[in-house]
Parts: sequence; structure tokens; C-alpha cells
Amino acid sequence: MIIKLLIDGGNMTPGPAVAQQLGPMGINMGKVISEVNEATKEFKGMKVPVELNIDEKTKEFTVSTSSPPTSELLKKELGLEKGTPDHKKQKMGNASIEEIIKVTKVKYPGMLEKEFKSAVKSVLGTCASIGIFVESKEPLELIKEVSQGKFDKEINEMITETSHEKRQNLDDFFKKIKSEQDAQLAAAEKAAKEAEEKKAETENKNK
Repeated sequence: MIIKLLIDGGNMTPGPAVAQQLGPMGINMGKVISEVNEATKEFKGMKVPVELNIDEKTKEFTVSTSSPPTSELLKKELGLEKGTPDHKKQKMGNASIEEIIKVTKVKYPGMLEKEFKSAVKSVLGTCASIGIFVESKEPLELIKEVSQGKFDKEINEMITETSHEKRQNLDDFFKKIKSEQDAQLAAAEKAAKEAEEKKAETENKNK
């Protein structure tokens, strides 16, 4: 019997959903939790897909893990708690091409793309959906540049280290963007609040 779970890396807890599945079979929950946490400890802070292959007769089991979703790896790499609520209006970070290559290396063994360069473009697509700039540009622009061969050296050599100077430049660019975003969000919230107050005032007058 195979049970599929999505757990916090290195931090599986005996929740009711798991207990309902394993309890009736007489499986040692403590042992399951211990082995799953050991298998996923390198992915702390991320959601990790886990499969338990259980022999219902002997009560023995094996644990197999998949790498976390690409979005989780990207957020971990950039130190983000969450993705964007609106990828068109709010950006959450600014990655280097080297960081994208690093995430791709983790995901590549399980991806459908046969070429590593294609896998990099797939990861860039995820960057777009969770609101991450890459090289201070929109990810879709980077996909075009990757296709044109601009980052062939980094990709072919699988370079994963970002220089301190480059990281500083990326951070400086994003600070400016975030400041502009925060001002726009504050203005939008203020306008929404004023509209709500005006609506309430009108309704009170009409009573």
C-alpha cells in the first residue's frame, strides 16, 4: 500500500490525517515520523512530497521523497516566506541566473525536460508565477535571453555561486522596486478605505 503525503521538511508531526491512515494498520507512528524527518531534514522550511510504501502484512515500510516543488525551492533560495498575491503588481524578490541554475540542478533529475537549458527555462516560468525578478528583469524576458544563448556559459558550466558584488546590485535594484510597490499599495489601501467610508456615509444619510 502506498500513502502519499506533503509534509514540512524535517518536521512531520502526528496529525489526524496521517493517524487515520496508519492507525488502523497498526503501523508505528513514532517510527514513521522519525524516518520521514530524517529523510527530509535537508529541506527544512519547505513542503516535501513523501511516499510511504507499506507492507500491510509485516507492518514494514519504506520512505521515498521527491524534491520539493520548484516554487518552494525558489522561496527557500531567496529567503521568502511566500510568493506574490498578484504577480503583475507585486514582486517578491530578485534572483540571479546562478540561483536559478542551482534550483534547476535540484529539480532536473525528476523533470520531463531532456536538456538542462530547457529545464532552466521551466524554472524561470515558475519565477514569473510567484513574482520573482531574475537578473533585475521579468522572467519571461530572461527565457528569451536564455534561448538566444546569453547565459550559455553559466548554464553549460552549471555555475551556482553568485558573486557578492552581483548580489548587492540585485538587492539594491529590488529595494527600489519594493519601495515603489509599498507606496502604490499604501495609496491603493488608502483609496479603498476612503471609498468604503464614503459608501458608509452615503448609506447612513439614506436611512
